[in-house]
Amino acid sequence: MSAPSFAQVQESEQESAHATLLSAFTHDPVMRWFYPDTAHYRTHFPQLVVALGGRAFDEETAWSLDGGSAVALWLPPGTEADGDAIATVLLESVSAAQYDDLFSLHLQVDEAHPKYPHWYLAWLGVTMARQGTGLGGELMRHCLDIVDGSHQPAYLENSNPRNTPFYERHGFEVTGEAQAGTCPPVTFMLRAAR
Repeated sequence: MSAPSFAQVQESEQESAHATLLSAFTHDPVMRWFYPDTAHYRTHFPQLVVALGGRAFDEETAWSLDGGSAVALWLPPGTEADGDAIATVLLESVSAAQYDDLFSLHLQVDEAHPKYPHWYLAWLGVTMARQGTGLGGELMRHCLDIVDGSHQPAYLENSNPRNTPFYERHGFEVTGEAQAGTCPPVTFMLRAAR
């Protein structure tokens, strides 16, 4: 049996990559706090994926494994998520009753985000049917080979505590946490430059 193929996500494959992440984050505590209704989640989560990680496609740092069963959207040093688009998506799609907690969470996340050059892992997910098969770890290893070639640190915000040990196995360390009201916590994780 051949190893799953690692590849850059092409422009024509973006919708498929969004579908993989939609499947991967179906039970994510923070994403489902944003979008508790399944139809609402399916409509708005892909917009959040684009706002937070869409620039990875422009930078050619959106990668997949096994024909798109696992997807990672990385923003290289000097590239930032589209803050205006993130704010617009959240304001237009999250319940107004959650705004106070959402704004508090966003402020904490923004303050914790490194101000020095680093790779930012906006999204990493494996389609639900393939979770637990090692694809996420293999994709992460391929991505970190590229990250390490630049000798820059890597940073992420983990919205599911179940994934913390996974990231720790790949060299990330917990640096802090954001929590606001009824929203589940978001853990900040940093991997030193190699």
